[in-house]
Amino acid sequence: MLTEIFIDVRTPEEIEIASIDSTYHIEWQDILNVKEIASFEDKIYLFCRSGVRSENAKNILLNAGYTRVLNIGGFEEASEYIKKKRKNP
Repeated sequence: MLTEIFIDVRTPEEIEIASIDSTYHIEWQDILNVKEIASFEDKIYLFCRSGVRSENAKNILLNAGYTRVLNIGGFEEASEYIKKKRKNP
């Protein structure tokens, strides 16, 4: 079954300040731990504060063989994107 997974790659300190419900947290440098929650077929959406770390995490996952990985940018952009996505499944 294809799953869509949203992952916040920010630090725990950043997550304490603000987070988005129903998203996973894996710091960008540990992104290969995604194997515990996602398969290679799953669609993985990544975000951070500005989009830079999520781009790094995306490249790590692509190099590891994941093919359905999207960097949805910074926290504010991701919040809006996820709201729209959940309204229109």
